[in-house]
Amino acid sequence: MAEDQRRRVVIAEDEAIIRLDLKEMLEEEGYAVVGETGRGDEAVALVKEVRPDLVILDVMMPGIDGLTAARQIAAERLAAILVLTAFSQRDLVEEARDAGALAYLVKPIQKSDLIPAVEVALARHAELISLEQSVHDLEERLETRKVIDRAKGRLMDQHGLDEQGAWRFIQTEAMNSRVKVGDIARRILEGELQP
Repeated sequence: MAEDQRRRVVIAEDEAIIRLDLKEMLEEEGYAVVGETGRGDEAVALVKEVRPDLVILDVMMPGIDGLTAARQIAAERLAAILVLTAFSQRDLVEEARDAGALAYLVKPIQKSDLIPAVEVALARHAELISLEQSVHDLEERLETRKVIDRAKGRLMDQHGLDEQGAWRFIQTEAMNSRVKVGDIARRILEGELQP
């Protein structure tokens, strides 16, 4: 796979030997490791700079811990997050999930565990982004619908049109102007357009 088509990964792990092992495992499987650090604060800056598809964060790191870094990265939806730890306590797993981790691995890490966890994190991140876009699109459509209804109401109240006539006016103006009906409705509400 070409370099620019490979999934890009940042590794944030304070133990250099583990970082090297992770890098080797990932590169053997076709991932591109585009950044490495041993500090949580540097991990956040690195992710903002290189915009990877995935960041692997150790829980315990100097600077800021991996969960704090995860919260900052997840808040801006910068990358999928996979958290590593030496512990598997339930409360830590829940805290990682709440911080934005989409997958979780306990050290020592085997390639047979790493790659499926990476793929799960990437898939869950893509799904999350898609859902957020769908919600945004629906909110935008609802807001446009409200504007259109208000514009129809104004045309009916101020110009004596019935609802069908008001809608037809908005549609016709949109087609003639080659703009969206929501834009015509906004112009009507701003007093720029009338029948």
